[in-house]
Amino acid sequence: MESFFHTLKAELIRGTNFQKSSDLKHALARYINDFYNRKRLHSALGYQSPMEYERIAV
Repeated sequence: MESFFHTLKAELIRGTNFQKSSDLKHALARYINDFYNRKRLHSALGYQSPMEYERIAV
């Protein structure tokens, strides 16, 4: 979890000012669902995206 939160802060939050909490919630959902879980390369998966890893594993 610590690694995830570090990555989240570095790639999304740091340096960004959100005017409303709803803006932050929307950005978090988009980051997690669209980028982190689908496209971002993960070292634990051999530097593949989760979608690519699942496609190969099945």
